[in-house]
Amino acid sequence: MNDAHLHLVVNHLPIVGVLIGFLVLLVGLIMKKPQVKNTALGIFIFSALTSIIAFYTGDGAEEIVENLSGISETLIYKHEEYAELFLSIMQVLGVVSLITLFLQYKKMPFSKYGFMLILLLSTVSMGVAKYVGTSGGEITHIEIRSNRNTIQLDGHDDHDND
Repeated sequence: MNDAHLHLVVNHLPIVGVLIGFLVLLVGLIMKKPQVKNTALGIFIFSALTSIIAFYTGDGAEEIVENLSGISETLIYKHEEYAELFLSIMQVLGVVSLITLFLQYKKMPFSKYGFMLILLLSTVSMGVAKYVGTSGGEITHIEIRSNRNTIQLDGHDDHDND
């Protein structure tokens, strides 16, 4: 398994994890079930840890794909910028989740504020996750690029209608 493959395997975990964690937390808050809310915290902590792995395998993946034909340095740079932002937000989400888990364990009443902050952070994280995931996919998948109308999937550009 090379670095590009490893990156592709790992990069989906934090993106999907933050969505699943958000949904589990929402259910836990609605049902007022501490076990469900704590499960969400565990998912967020796991997602924060996997975001570190996804981020640091990105350099190796870049080394492999940057010299392939059709690969844009601009798209790679855009993806790196989103990935840095996503990593930062995920680390904050992970730390706040860990602190809230501790507060919940100690049965401290102000842990409810931690859950509200986590709900907000996870919402922001999902927004950034969308951009990091899409920008990463655009690097090698021309079919999802916003400017794909200039390059048809059959390899001909739009101006070849002679």
